Amino acid sequence: MIMIHEDESWVSSPLFRPFAAKPSSTAKSFAESDKIMLSSLPALAFSYRNSILQAALALSLTFLLYFFNISDLFLHGLFTYVHPDDVNPAPSSNGVRAAIRRPGSVDSELRPRKKPSKEKFEFDETKAQIFRLKLIGSHLQTRIYFSEFKSAFNSTVLALSCFLLDLFLGKSEDAGLFGNGSIVPILLGCFALCRMSTSLARTAFERSASKSIEKKLTFLVGVLGFVLGLIVVSGVVPKWILDFSCGSLDGFGKLITSVFMGCIAGLLCTPALRAARSFWLGTDQIRSNLSIISCGWFPRMLLYINYFFNVFTSLLWITPFSEILVDKNFVGMCRSDFERFRHWCLLASGILQILTLRSNVQMYLNEAVLCWYQRLHCSKVPELEYSRAKVFLHNHYLCLVALQYFVPAAMVLLFNGLSVIGRDGCSFLPCAWLDKELVLFMAWWIVSVWAIFNSLVLGLYRHGILFVS
Repeated sequence: MIMIHEDESWVSSPLFRPFAAKPSSTAKSFAESDKIMLSSLPALAFSYRNSILQAALALSLTFLLYFFNISDLFLHGLFTYVHPDDVNPAPSSNGVRAAIRRPGSVDSELRPRKKPSKEKFEFDETKAQIFRLKLIGSHLQTRIYFSEFKSAFNSTVLALSCFLLDLFLGKSEDAGLFGNGSIVPILLGCFALCRMSTSLARTAFERSASKSIEKKLTFLVGVLGFVLGLIVVSGVVPKWILDFSCGSLDGFGKLITSVFMGCIAGLLCTPALRAARSFWLGTDQIRSNLSIISCGWFPRMLLYINYFFNVFTSLLWITPFSEILVDKNFVGMCRSDFERFRHWCLLASGILQILTLRSNVQMYLNEAVLCWYQRLHCSKVPELEYSRAKVFLHNHYLCLVALQYFVPAAMVLLFNGLSVIGRDGCSFLPCAWLDKELVLFMAWWIVSVWAIFNSLVLGLYRHGILFVS
């Protein structure tokens, strides 16, 4: 019988010592590498602390803006109007009916239009009434382009918040784009600009949102803007006329810049025309003395300040005007202060445009009331079909117009923010598209196009060539 001893002291014998279990060198190297990685994690997080803070701010604001409809505050409390089809409905009916059908609905049948008889006409006052409704969040969510307006607002707030945080964070020249955290606001700003440009292009070609002549004018102005942009970026315009140079751009970059300038000029045509009409009605230039059409003293003051400040800001890149403000013979400001002054003027211009958004949208809604009032009193036999359609369309495209008013101001603020941190991103994007002077010039281009269109349309209104109806 073979006896097996459970005593393991044989392992310590010199004969079997080479076969004893030893910790391998590979395991030791893995353990040492884990210790090094664990010890280097705090240092790595500290070196990328700016990017971590930017990402944390972006995520927290994304959840906050998703659950709280802050964009509704811009349009909450505005007054819209409904032209009813029957103010005193029969008991068997479902209440007050809308004046015209919603596009695409087949609830009501189309009936042939009857010509009114002037001899036997009896005016019914109940058919000429109009309802005034105060907009709330549930009303706004049913309007077309409300989701686009909300997404444009949220992306703008997100990018501008990261721009603001980037100004207060400490930076190092050796840290690079990721170490300084500038990559987060640059990507958010570019994403917001692309999203809003796409939304603005969709509104320009929306069916029934604008007249056919306005769509043709949009295309014509876009072509002229492209030609003018190509002339500017090619260096044909001398320095003593326009204070701008784009020597850092190559041929492809100049072509893309001129195409973008043409698109911006064309897409801003219709919103600028509407803004001019809103200014004309809000400041009561038609002398209607109707409190329901014009706005109060404070919104009227904002409309005046916004218009004149846009004109003033657009002149800051015109060399004969800018030389008045630059230091010459101990009069004026130095060049660096003048550059900073132009930054602040663009920032104030974008903020003023956002502050006047409510007044502009309200004047857009009041324009339909003016049309209804004119059609009601223009003859003994009122023809209210056109006014009914206008009241409905202005109510239907409320958020579309708000988006057209908001996007130019938001783009000015985003371009202004990108110009501040653009030097860190010049190596990140090709063709130096984030060059400080170029990005700032894009913001000026939006302001100048807006100011030129407003001035031209207001001049045509003043001379009686155009009129609001």
